[in-house]
Amino acid sequence: MKFIVTIALAAMLYFASCSNANIENTAPACAKIESLSQPNWSRDAVIYEVNLRQYTPEGTLKAFQAHLPRLQQLGVKILWFMPISPIGKLDRKGTLGSYYSIQDYCAVNPEFGTLDDFKQVVQEAHQRGMKVIIDWVANHTSRDHAWVGAHPDWFVTGKDGKPVGPYDWTDVAQLSYASSDMQKEMIASMKYWLTEANIDGFRCDVARLASDYVTEQQALNFWETARKECDAVKPVFMLAEDEGFRSLVDTAFDANYGWELHHLMNNIAQGKDNVKDLQKYFERDILNFRKRTLRMLFTSNHDENSWNGTEFMRMGDAVKSMAALTFTLPGFPLIYTGQEVGNKRCLEFFEKDLVGCNSEDKFTAFYKSLITLKSKYSALHNGLYGADMVWVNNSQGKKALSFVREDSHSKVFCLFNLSPEVVKNVELEGDAFYGTYSFWGKNMQVKFDAKPCFTLNPWECRIYVMEKKS
Repeated sequence: MKFIVTIALAAMLYFASCSNANIENTAPACAKIESLSQPNWSRDAVIYEVNLRQYTPEGTLKAFQAHLPRLQQLGVKILWFMPISPIGKLDRKGTLGSYYSIQDYCAVNPEFGTLDDFKQVVQEAHQRGMKVIIDWVANHTSRDHAWVGAHPDWFVTGKDGKPVGPYDWTDVAQLSYASSDMQKEMIASMKYWLTEANIDGFRCDVARLASDYVTEQQALNFWETARKECDAVKPVFMLAEDEGFRSLVDTAFDANYGWELHHLMNNIAQGKDNVKDLQKYFERDILNFRKRTLRMLFTSNHDENSWNGTEFMRMGDAVKSMAALTFTLPGFPLIYTGQEVGNKRCLEFFEKDLVGCNSEDKFTAFYKSLITLKSKYSALHNGLYGADMVWVNNSQGKKALSFVREDSHSKVFCLFNLSPEVVKNVELEGDAFYGTYSFWGKNMQVKFDAKPCFTLNPWECRIYVMEKKS
């Protein structure tokens, strides 16, 4: 049976579930199901996360600006800057502190340069056809933020009267979303960057907000208001660091994280899960999120690299196949600082630790090829602009992954061996994959009009592409 059938059934169940869902969590989403539309410029967008401190020896905005031509040539469409605000000094972690300990929402960290430096980066990025979003930390401030002394009621406090830190984040103070005044000031700070620097949106840290201190309804109300007020300044793109809170991407955010898929790819690479688990994931995922929702797919990011290991440590020989999956599965792909030059080190989080993005290597060409693939073939485009995935069953269903994405302009047939073994006698069912293709990266034509039998090398990835005549 084609996987597309499962998708259609799941979508029907999703919309039917609105009438019986938990009212606090999903009622706003059901009432405003078409309140957001996917921006046209995101149709084939690839997002690039900028770790400014580690990017160049200088670690400054001016030094980074020299890399904009390189990133444009790579094909990046969205630049996501980790927080650029000044970092708190009280209870600071390490020598330089955490990007996410915000001392002033409306200033630039002197470590990185000045506001004018940032404006110049944004202006040139726009001239090169790229959008710029900044990391926004609405859950907490540093412990020496001016608000702590001026507005103690804007924070959650402990028995000693001092602001508490969420989780084990001892360098920050938890904001209280019982305060409407704090929320107004937070939104005003977001709008500052839209008017002052002309950025295009925000990647929102801990978008659900700390659940021990903020209810889902409080979080949803805040982000809906923030989105409405920011859009009144200019249309913005909003990425939520969240996966499970569906209402956020129904009424406030354009995109969220594919955390579960990321962990699943790690587990498959480590032999803990297999292709059957991947299929079950997509059956659940389509039930929970509409096609407009952009799911950010990744093999690494700043959290994974610094705390859980590089993609090479977690995925071993499967690195390239898993990266190719993030570009061919429904979703939009992330490249983290250094991935495009094959960085194999875990970067320090609170210290200077230069990654070195000055020289190209085989991974530069690899990622450029994947970005070109996604841009050229509309079937692989993001969200509403891309084609549904048709799951092609095969005789080696635990190890071999096969699927087709097809629209009126193109057709892409993908065949992956997601195992460390040679897989023989891979026979495909049905005719969804039939056609005459170019074998991506091989400069050869291939025709499928019968039941081929494949032998796949360990972690082999085959992508066949077809452009349709108008």
